[in-house]
Amino acid sequence: MRESQTAEARPYHHGDLRRALIDAARRLLESEGPSALSLRAVAREAGVSPAAPYHHFKDKGELLDAVAGEGWMMLDQAIVAAKASAPSIHAAMTEIGVAYVCFATNNPALYRVMYDTARDKEAFPEKMQDGEDSAYCKVRDTLIEAGADPSAAVDIELATIAAWCSAHGLAEMSGFKQFEHLKDELGGEIAFFRAVFNHMGLSPHHHGS
Repeated sequence: MRESQTAEARPYHHGDLRRALIDAARRLLESEGPSALSLRAVAREAGVSPAAPYHHFKDKGELLDAVAGEGWMMLDQAIVAAKASAPSIHAAMTEIGVAYVCFATNNPALYRVMYDTARDKEAFPEKMQDGEDSAYCKVRDTLIEAGADPSAAVDIELATIAAWCSAHGLAEMSGFKQFEHLKDELGGEIAFFRAVFNHMGLSPHHHGS
């Protein structure tokens, strides 16, 4: 009781409370999994009253959407950094793919929530696909910079989806023990990821008419 009273009296600003709740939800997600996530548990983790989350989220679903949105922004930042560090624009798609898989393997519960919250919606999450700065558009634009024909709209769309699905597939399978010998032979996990992407034929030159 004393803890709750202290939490209720804590002078959170509106944005600070929302941020604290999302951060607490992410910590719980990675340590205990989605099933442990509830507004009450998140309030306890954040050190606020049980009623506090309802100022920002009507239910667990809204909280998960906010957490997923955070994940998409983090993935977007990883893609930006990967593209910037690539030695050439033609190597950028491979580096983006590697960054994607590393993000997924380093944040497994968050990654799962990102796709679980997107699966039943009519549109992709805003921070994944909408707007020219979204992660999806960065992949598309990288393909165009590497030589894909920007006027071939359907080809560009299919190539972007192919690249995204390839990264998603490798992320899902990256931990398979059956790949350990290849990781050892190639010099580690990152080298293995790069080698897989280099064998996928995702160069935009494969997609023109």
